Amino acid sequence: MKTYNIFISHAWKYSEHYNKVVQWLNEAQDEGQFKWKNYSVPEHDPLIDPNTTSGKKKLKEELKDQIKPASIVIILSGMYAAHSEWIDFEIDTAVSYEKYIIGVKPWGQERIPKKVSDNADVMVGWNKNSIVNAILESNKEE
Repeated sequence: MKTYNIFISHAWKYSEHYNKVVQWLNEAQDEGQFKWKNYSVPEHDPLIDPNTTSGKKKLKEELKDQIKPASIVIILSGMYAAHSEWIDFEIDTAVSYEKYIIGVKPWGQERIPKKVSDNADVMVGWNKNSIVNAILESNKEE
């Protein structure tokens, strides 16, 4: 069974969305659909304090180190993503490393940030099956 190395880009302000995707991926793993390793940076396990100049520079390097081994980057594309310099940085980094990018439209969201839609290999709805299927389909892009 293939193991997917996944980085989930998200805004800490919306950690419940991140936690739900992690739950869905863990369920898919428990159901035997695939194995996965989480390279994300959740709020409860930050890399470094980004509120200082040196911290910001260091955090960018740390994020690059987290994204580099990932085969897939999932972008939770609520409109807050359009206002997050960190999510923009993560998208730019994923593109520079030629990662497979899955954009996820939050439930009930009509508009998607242009940055996400322009860079995602695929956009999917806010549900477990759509995300799991996009991960499994990423194999066909390799």
